[in-house]
Amino acid sequence: MTTRKLEKSEWSAFFNGVSKGLKDAQAEIEIASLKLGDQIEATWLPLYGVVYDPKDDIFEIALKGLDHLIQKPREVYLEEEAGKLVNVEIVDGDNNHQIVRFREPRGQS
Repeated sequence: MTTRKLEKSEWSAFFNGVSKGLKDAQAEIEIASLKLGDQIEATWLPLYGVVYDPKDDIFEIALKGLDHLIQKPREVYLEEEAGKLVNVEIVDGDNNHQIVRFREPRGQS
């Protein structure tokens, strides 16, 4: 796996494209904070999209039944494996690390 930092000037365009490529994916959101410890916000819910709004300086991760907002993001790191996005780590203004993991949906049995 490779990890790289995404520059702020790339956030909007990158995530607009990624949301299309992650159609039908599922996501898990973990928040790692020195104050609160590690907490799972969502576990493998269908993903509708990830968007960065530069005007309001906010990320929105839209999942089925949950609209997760990350205000005043400072840094974004991408983890990719075999050309596919596996994780996005967003460090917010309070230095919380918000990790969004992606996976393909599992087939129904």
